[in-house]
Amino acid sequence: MTARQLTDAFGHWRKSGKSMVLASVYETAGSTYSKAGAQMLINSDGDFQGMLSGGCLEGDLAERARQVLESGVPQIVTYDLGQNDDELWGLGVGCDGLMKIFLQPLRAENGYEPFATMVKIFGGDDSAIAATVLEADDALNTPGASLIVARGQLKYCDVQGDVLADVLRMAGDVQQAGLSVTRNLCRPGGKMKLLFAILRPPPRVLVLGAGLDAGPLVRLITELGWRVIVQDHRPAYIEAGDFSEAEQVFCVAADELPAKVDLDRIDAAVVMSHHLDTDRKYLAMLAPTSIRYVALLGPPNRRVRLITELGDKASALQGRLHGPAGMDIGASGPASIALSIVAQMHHVLMSG
Repeated sequence: MTARQLTDAFGHWRKSGKSMVLASVYETAGSTYSKAGAQMLINSDGDFQGMLSGGCLEGDLAERARQVLESGVPQIVTYDLGQNDDELWGLGVGCDGLMKIFLQPLRAENGYEPFATMVKIFGGDDSAIAATVLEADDALNTPGASLIVARGQLKYCDVQGDVLADVLRMAGDVQQAGLSVTRNLCRPGGKMKLLFAILRPPPRVLVLGAGLDAGPLVRLITELGWRVIVQDHRPAYIEAGDFSEAEQVFCVAADELPAKVDLDRIDAAVVMSHHLDTDRKYLAMLAPTSIRYVALLGPPNRRVRLITELGDKASALQGRLHGPAGMDIGASGPASIALSIVAQMHHVLMSG
């Protein structure tokens, strides 16, 4: 489930004043659909956004969420589908994994925290760490106490007492490691178990060209919940395309784009104007940036020509420029070529 879908549902339910429950996976073993840090929202009507199990446990989670909202007390639920799952659930799903999930109430009276702050993180550019108390002997910090830290600054915190310094230190270690995990914190006054979840804003992709082949690419990227900016110097191309799901759409000369778009906020770019001079300008513009993935449509000899014409500037693209764009999946036609590009882009952005 994408951060965009979660935040869209949250915004709609919040506007309606509905109470919600945040379901967070904090521990898994064996084969499971989700891993630690995965999230799902359930509202007071039992409607949910997100999938933690592929659909086989969501109904039970909705019922448990109702109990959490009635009591106001967070709840831990464990699903062990390796132990007679047919008898326990009547599902016959054939999974053999174990999943532990923390159900945390979100209410209007406390501003729907901590998820309201998570939404701000998802809408920004910097990753963050959310630490949530799952179990505690500490009277000051009951299950559900949370903090969110980004770039070393607290964005939200209701963790109390001198334990805060330890939790912040652990959050820093987890952010360096780059994986959501559960950790135990043992102190003279008691023991706490916490989930440290990494919050990553969706990548932002710059599509440079609005021809007929740009439509499928934009749709696939937005289906992932990623943010897309479309640019083309030709008004007719912009007017003919359906880019309603793009975050922004520009129609300016290629060399005017840096005044419109902060390239430091871009994670990936696809150069596909199919116009040599314009593509050359785009590549020259992208070369000095830190954009991790740059794709160039067209055959190898076209890439060689453009790189040669760029001269010394081309060296800055080494290791980042993918041309011909996309993975070799036997693609033919706009849709399958878009699939190959998105697959390659996903691999580069999510594996590093």
